[in-house]
Amino acid sequence: MGNAINHFEVNAKDAKKQQEFYGKAFGWKIDTNNPGGYGMADTGANGHGISAGIGTSPDGKTGTRVYIDTEDLEGTLKKIESLGGKTVLPPMQQGPVTVALFADPEGNVVGLAKGM
Repeated sequence: MGNAINHFEVNAKDAKKQQEFYGKAFGWKIDTNNPGGYGMADTGANGHGISAGIGTSPDGKTGTRVYIDTEDLEGTLKKIESLGGKTVLPPMQQGPVTVALFADPEGNVVGLAKGM
C-alpha cells in the first residue's frame, strides 16, 4: 500500500494575515488555540480532502509544503537518503504528531508525518 498525502501547510511571514485570508477566501474556520498560534484549518468539507495548517515560517521562507504519511519516519528518511535525498529536519514531536522534513534530489522540501 502506498503512502497518502495527509496534510499541507502554508508557511507565512505574517501567519495571522494569511489565516484571515484563507479563512475568508474559502470559508475555512482556523483554530489557533495553541502556544505557537499555528492555525489548523477546518475546511468544512465533511471528511473530504486532507488537513491544512497555516503558520509562521520557521526559516522565514514562504510557500506551501505537503506531508506524506508514514509509520516509520527514520526508515523512510534512510530510504530517501539512499536515493539521493537529504534529511532537513529529523523526527520531532509536534503536538499529537511526529514530523520530519527531507529535501528531494532537486532541493524541494517535503514533510513526513506519523500520527495525523
